[in-house]
Amino acid sequence: MCCRARAGRTPRLHLRFTSHWKCYATLAPMARPHRADRPTSRRTILRTAATGALLVPVGSALAACGSSNPGSATPSLVRNRPVLTHGVATGEVTSGGALVWARSDRPATMIVETASSESFGAARKFRGPQVTPAGDGTGRLRVAGLEPGQTVHYRVTFEGEDGALSEPATGIFTTAPVRDGDIRFQWSGDVVGQGWGINPDMGGMTIFATMADRDPQFFIHSGDAIYADNPVEATQEQNDGKTYRNITSPAKAQVAQTVDQFRGNYAYNLTDDHFRRFVGSVPQLVQWDDHEVVNNWFPGESLEGQGREGYTEMSVDVLARNGRQAWQEWQPVEIGASDRLYRRVSYGPLLDVFILDMRSHKDPNPDAWSGDNVDGLLGPEQTQWLIDGLRGSTATWKVVANDLPLSIVVADKNTTPPDGPKAMEAVAQGDAGDPLGREIAFSRILSQTKNVRNVVFLTADVHYTAAISYEPDRAGFKDFAPFWEFVAGPLHAGAFPESPLDSTFGAEYEFVHAPTESNVSPAEGFQHFGEVTIDGRTKVLSVDLVDASGKTLYRKDLEPAS
Repeated sequence: MCCRARAGRTPRLHLRFTSHWKCYATLAPMARPHRADRPTSRRTILRTAATGALLVPVGSALAACGSSNPGSATPSLVRNRPVLTHGVATGEVTSGGALVWARSDRPATMIVETASSESFGAARKFRGPQVTPAGDGTGRLRVAGLEPGQTVHYRVTFEGEDGALSEPATGIFTTAPVRDGDIRFQWSGDVVGQGWGINPDMGGMTIFATMADRDPQFFIHSGDAIYADNPVEATQEQNDGKTYRNITSPAKAQVAQTVDQFRGNYAYNLTDDHFRRFVGSVPQLVQWDDHEVVNNWFPGESLEGQGREGYTEMSVDVLARNGRQAWQEWQPVEIGASDRLYRRVSYGPLLDVFILDMRSHKDPNPDAWSGDNVDGLLGPEQTQWLIDGLRGSTATWKVVANDLPLSIVVADKNTTPPDGPKAMEAVAQGDAGDPLGREIAFSRILSQTKNVRNVVFLTADVHYTAAISYEPDRAGFKDFAPFWEFVAGPLHAGAFPESPLDSTFGAEYEFVHAPTESNVSPAEGFQHFGEVTIDGRTKVLSVDLVDASGKTLYRKDLEPAS
């Protein structure tokens, strides 16, 4: 989904040059309300720790704008020690630690300290990798050996090649439990899409402040962390006729094709105070989807003849390779020797999370009506991995994070042949019959796991929020157990009307919150995230669908089946 941005006045940017490989546009930081009247709590500690990290050199928002010649820097502006350019982030949290991410403006060694309090008394030190221009200065370091179910304060510094230390940046996270206890986590996706960028008139991406204030233990990012194919211009007209103003950056002035351009998209999002605070205080489980590359892409696709504005590189495989490199550099993700993106995250005895990759192994969108598509979106290995994982899980609840919805009909106009059926982006086609195309693989998954209790699917992608129940009694394919799928989003992108459901698996909307017009701006509402809580005593799983103000629009309590 895409819209055309309109040109307008560009906010003033202040350029500064580092002594090494990148230049940055420095934007004035957004003011934060004074909260001294609030009582001290973990939430307050979380807030102050995260925002405190933004008051060091990264306190002025920085956006990557491509390589610079070190010799072109003004000598008086050259720093003698490294600078953390974009705050800190964590991901892939376990009972013993988490993955910590940060970026330096020059070659340096990443150092992370952890402690039980913000005073960092008796801190543990972890010395990590040297960051280099080859990885755009980004570094990831896993801290391990920590106590389970504990609040952990962390502090990141970079040590330059001459031993000089950067100013620190701090954050906070909670390790996973090993015993029954209350769990709270969130999910959503779709950030800075359809040309709607960071709006200073709105105070930036405030939905992330709303999310952080609710103190989740982790966040499932359901994909579309950037919109590499959606440039951000200085102004854009809303559906209500008002003008929406964007903070701009050179990296967001065109579609992303090179690795540096993709990197700049991630850097742009991190110019927002609320976003940096959120990722610095809430560990992420990040999925890989289409707008990290280009809308609705699949492996082997060519953009030839599609009329995609701004593209000179026609090979989607080349774009995907460049986009994935930037994604792995700029996200707190840990890629193992297998290079696979799907993974299982255990969060104590009450919860297993299965993070799917519905992009890397995807079959062509025009093949969605095939009668013998046994592998579908996931490929054979991932399909069997999911079946085996659900069957073998001893956790009370099994959450499947699917970055594409199961029954919402999402067509792909770019690859629909002129004389054939519609190409499909997601699982469903919109017919009511037996499984076809990608539905075949999911019919196998649902059938072979029908005796697995307490499975819930969480997704985003369609830019509205919804609760969908699945019942065999009203399905074309009936060999499965009833289940729920919940939809959330967008986080700071255009909102869109609800799409029809395919009844192959008996899907039915129980709740929908969506606009009636297409591409409704963040300033006009319809921004959403989902929140899941699991009661440590009763084991009841509750799903809240929440808007940007923090108002719960819908709540569903699910009793665990024994």
